[in-house]
Amino acid sequence: MADKVITDFIRALRSADIRVSTGESIDAAKAVRLIGYDDRTKLADTLRCVLAKSPEEKVTHDRLFDLYFSRNLDAESKSVSDTAAPDDTGADATSDDMLSLIESGDEAKITIALEKAGQEAEIQDIEFSTQVSFFAQKMMKSMGLERLESKMMEAFRSQTADGEGEAEKLIEARRDMFMRARNYAQRAFETYGAGATETFRQEFLSEKAITQLDRRDLERMRTLVEKLARRLAVKHSRRRSKKNRGQLDLRKTLRKNAGFDGVPFELLWKNSKRDRPKIVAVCDVSGSVASVVRFFLMLIYSLNDVVPDIESFAFSGRLESVGEILEQQDFSAAMDEIIFRIGMSSTDYGQSFSDLKMDHWNVIDRRTTLIILGDGRSNYGDPRVDLFSEAASRAKQTIWLCPEAESQWGSGDSEIPRYRPFTNRMVHVRTIKDLERVLDEVLASYN
Repeated sequence: MADKVITDFIRALRSADIRVSTGESIDAAKAVRLIGYDDRTKLADTLRCVLAKSPEEKVTHDRLFDLYFSRNLDAESKSVSDTAAPDDTGADATSDDMLSLIESGDEAKITIALEKAGQEAEIQDIEFSTQVSFFAQKMMKSMGLERLESKMMEAFRSQTADGEGEAEKLIEARRDMFMRARNYAQRAFETYGAGATETFRQEFLSEKAITQLDRRDLERMRTLVEKLARRLAVKHSRRRSKKNRGQLDLRKTLRKNAGFDGVPFELLWKNSKRDRPKIVAVCDVSGSVASVVRFFLMLIYSLNDVVPDIESFAFSGRLESVGEILEQQDFSAAMDEIIFRIGMSSTDYGQSFSDLKMDHWNVIDRRTTLIILGDGRSNYGDPRVDLFSEAASRAKQTIWLCPEAESQWGSGDSEIPRYRPFTNRMVHVRTIKDLERVLDEVLASYN
């Protein structure tokens, strides 16, 4: 019983995107065997120590613990061990059990019946809020709904006052028990399914065009961006150790072991030096690309542990450094200020590259990944391709992120085809997933 309780709780944690390994699951089960279920505070503290690793996971753990262990575990234990046992009156689980449960007012018996029905309905498989009523109906069937309804119809067919009274009584009992079953299923969804539903929504948003997002999506997108940033940070912050791998450095090995008559007790290996990532982002913040810029900058600034060296510039007419604004203010407020202050001018890529050359040229060096985010539409002004090509030659690599589809490149005032030969990659970015893939490749290039 104890192992099943912990197994189901861990299932709820995993559905909420908390990674629990097999070893941690075993440790949790062993810990619970030692401390038991009587002291809920001690139980919560113990499971939190074993199963939750970050501050965010601890918050999620506590929320799910309160939901999951709010039910009566003693009642659940009885419902598991005595599934075939008769009730106190010696009757089997017949249709009028539902009515007798309601009339008795015995919450312990009702809890036992609901727990048993929930297990038989496999309510742990609930994933979406739309399934709450479906699982409630399954629970009702497990508790004898069909026979209760049959008895109710018999009472109606009698066409007597007593029969109608009995039918009304059964209808009220059914309604009351259904609400209890629905509440039970709703709590099960919040325990097992809410996390999976949120993950599904985030996956849907990650594939949705950024330009089609509405205000209701923005807060969820912020959570999604932070999640993507953590995933990239975990992936790229693990600097691979070069010790005891690679190509043997024969000269250094012989010198190191000269005192041992040339016997190589200690081997030395040739190590390749890795550059630290450095990103210089030059972002068009005019109206056509402002929404994409918002999420791009949010994503790279969430990678500070991996990319501490970030220089950010924004332009429409003139180019300005915006790194300090983004670091010192709330991100949403900072972006609103940048777009309002800088994004209201007529777009001029040539003037912006000229400003970069005059005031910030030294930020581009051999370690730099230069990322341009914009549609390349410069209102038929001089695009200063010469300055862009010079900047690209100074950088380690140059990547252009364009929110317009490739079919539109070169149409009207688009200068994208003229810039393209000087980039290492020119990518159409439409979704958050596109931004994640680009940054993943950028960080991988420093490995």
